[in-house]
Amino acid sequence: MRRFDIKERTYKAEEMFLSEYACKSRDTKGREREETPCNMRTDFQRDRDRIIYSKAFLRLKNKTQVFFSPEGDHFRTRMTHTIDVSQIARSIARSLALNEDLAEAIALGHDLGHTPFGHAGERVLNSLSPNGFSHNVQSLRVVDVLEKEGKGLNLTFEVRDGIINHKKSGNPATLEGKAVSLADRIAYVNHDIEDAIRAGLLRSEDLPKKEVAVLGASSRDRINTMITSIYENSVGKNRVAMGEREAEALENLRAFMFDKVYITPTSMKEEERAKRMLSGMYEYFKANKDRLPAFYLELSERYPLEQVICDYLSSMTDKFAIAVFEYIFVPRSWALTEKDIEDI
Repeated sequence: MRRFDIKERTYKAEEMFLSEYACKSRDTKGREREETPCNMRTDFQRDRDRIIYSKAFLRLKNKTQVFFSPEGDHFRTRMTHTIDVSQIARSIARSLALNEDLAEAIALGHDLGHTPFGHAGERVLNSLSPNGFSHNVQSLRVVDVLEKEGKGLNLTFEVRDGIINHKKSGNPATLEGKAVSLADRIAYVNHDIEDAIRAGLLRSEDLPKKEVAVLGASSRDRINTMITSIYENSVGKNRVAMGEREAEALENLRAFMFDKVYITPTSMKEEERAKRMLSGMYEYFKANKDRLPAFYLELSERYPLEQVICDYLSSMTDKFAIAVFEYIFVPRSWALTEKDIEDI
């Protein structure tokens, strides 16, 4: 089989088996910059591969999901959360005969712009930057501007749209993007519950009984219930939506997690530490622009300095942020060099 035939076979399979409401690979609105198409992979498959091999994706493994530097190997990181979202999004897309490649690409890229120290880091940068900071907007900036030494990944419209619109407040242009948005909420609520129980912050019996009765007592049962609800409420229709009963239960569980885990005296104490670190580095680089790594220094000639500092700080992993903070502010007798800082 010729390489060109492989992509044509994918196109034909999509026409035969995908829903009339799916975004077919052949129908992509394309890239901002024209480039020679791959003769084996569709554009959405190429986007998925570009994201997986990006530096920002690799850094996700050392970024906080909920718990800062947890002791133990089985807590979620931003990387494992991303894989969770990808799996759930693919399951939703498969059940509704949507484009799994597109859903996967959006899911893998949706958190590339997330800060160190989870949402605490995001809140800190949002309070510091005069233009605000939101991880979905930053994720798009990562794939458009920051990757490949400032060239960006040149992703398709549909993947870029899904990335910036993955938050609940967004309105994705494709059903695959809507599937990722729902998958994100399903993943982080359920898996954060597992991590909170593992950390001793919750017990299974602490979960609200009404929501458990609707969705299930285990993470597996809850995820299965919600995906099934999405299927039953969306199959054969131009939408991706959960049933009202299940959607309400999910939102109630999310509110419960904010009250019991996300916004608590313990978590706020850690957030205060993250705030001191990120605020200190933000003000330091604002007053000492020349201390930025060369790539970010060059960016500051094209973009506002406050934006570029947020680019740099949000790119950091948790451990790297701590190391840079110590390098700047703590008397040292250790071996982090200027080259280490340049290599981020």
